[in-house]
Amino acid sequence: MLEEAKNRTRALQQSMKAQGIKCAVFTDESSMAYLAGFWGYLGIEFGRPSMVVVKAQDEPIVITPLMESEMVAEMTWGEDVRVWEDFGARTWGAVMASALGENPSEVWVERNTIPTIVRNYLDDTYVGVPIKDISLVLGTLCMIKSSFEISVMKEAGQIAGAMMAAAHGSLRIGVAEYESALAVIEAGSRKAATFLTDKGWDRFVSPMIHNLQILQSGKDTSMCPSPRLGQAI
Repeated sequence: MLEEAKNRTRALQQSMKAQGIKCAVFTDESSMAYLAGFWGYLGIEFGRPSMVVVKAQDEPIVITPLMESEMVAEMTWGEDVRVWEDFGARTWGAVMASALGENPSEVWVERNTIPTIVRNYLDDTYVGVPIKDISLVLGTLCMIKSSFEISVMKEAGQIAGAMMAAAHGSLRIGVAEYESALAVIEAGSRKAATFLTDKGWDRFVSPMIHNLQILQSGKDTSMCPSPRLGQAI
């Protein structure tokens, strides 16, 4: 996985060089995992941004909270991991500014997904500096799947198949909706676990399936799923 992430970053840097892009800041969790192989524990919804600063010529810089830095350093292939603290001189904004360097001519970000607090910091700190969108550059690379990525997609298909089989097997008169949901979660998690090990990068990945859309049945079938207790099917 980490070698794959390194190759993706190198490909991005080549594309950045070809387009004259000097530096980009990635804040989307999926992009950070794609390029650097890590994700944060408590994300931006808790006011704790992590990010990856990729320069066309240099090694990428991973920026993460101090509390998560040990885990992130083990997960990522990059060696330049810079930590930030909640108070004092090493806030996340100060660490990001040091990574960007003095007086950048432009800053490239993922315009549609950049957290508001990060965008506000850039606007307030680099007044008049153009903020441009790197999303299409990275997205173009993501469209081309490697053999590794195809194998992961096939595994995801097997997990989905196990979940659908469990859903079908759970349906019977009198069974509550949440029982079907639990069956699907269990089947998906157990299947996902067969693709993971307790070694290396894998040990940081949980097989638990979550964010499952809740089943609706009976007169409420046409409604949007809601977090209710669930009626009998």
